[in-house]
Amino acid sequence: MFDKDGAKTIRAAAVAGAFYPEDREVLFRQVQDYLDSVTVGAESPPKAIIAPHAGYIYSGAVAASVYKRIESMRGKIERVVMIGPSHRVPFSGLALSSTDFYDTPLGRIPLDKAGQAAIRDMPGVVRLDEAHAFEHSLEVQLPFLQVVLGDFQLLPIVAGDAAPSLVGQVLERLWGGEETLIVISSDLSHYHVYQMAQRIDRATSESISKLRYSDIGPNEACGCIGINGLLWLARKRGLHAEIVDLRNSGDTAGDRSRVVGYGAYVIH
Repeated sequence: MFDKDGAKTIRAAAVAGAFYPEDREVLFRQVQDYLDSVTVGAESPPKAIIAPHAGYIYSGAVAASVYKRIESMRGKIERVVMIGPSHRVPFSGLALSSTDFYDTPLGRIPLDKAGQAAIRDMPGVVRLDEAHAFEHSLEVQLPFLQVVLGDFQLLPIVAGDAAPSLVGQVLERLWGGEETLIVISSDLSHYHVYQMAQRIDRATSESISKLRYSDIGPNEACGCIGINGLLWLARKRGLHAEIVDLRNSGDTAGDRSRVVGYGAYVIH
């Protein structure tokens, strides 16, 4: 999945045509339609967001509910630091990519090499391209970011097994000002019947809103490593979290006998 363009290396789109459309115009229109369906008030834009990463037919509307809230930051956000779980490659720590660009049907996104260098010395931070090659949890966020923000640099991190304090310390070093957005990619509970999933996901959402990072494990959220690190740092910094949307695949595009939960959250 890594192509060479002269001296540059490119992480090619791995799930275009599966999780989201591979045609540029179709993809742009679908993302824009999701965003256009969301109405937001005059609240200040968030510093960090948590968004789901399933196929767009399942979770695209939920993702749009939180991406809509950063539209006003177009031209101001220059860097996106993103953490998503590893679904294919088991490892310990947080994995960086050695490539120069991430590619989607909407174009190439340059990686933030200076940001990577700033955390490369931290214990648990590794370079592991295998973790990035086919990982969808980061990739599916990118078209939303491209439509909402336009041009930006990306610092993609795939999370293996890591303590909340490590993730929080990495995020703190990369925190920056309004030029930096933090994105945590995570779905919620998996493959329960509809009513049980609702109960589990409501409890998880309450834990997120109260910054209770010790209450959220892999059974509650597949991206719990990133979530818990963000909540650890939010608690340290005296920030607050807000639930924006909470649904599951039984509400969007699936039956209700075996659903996956999707939540959208902001950190102010």
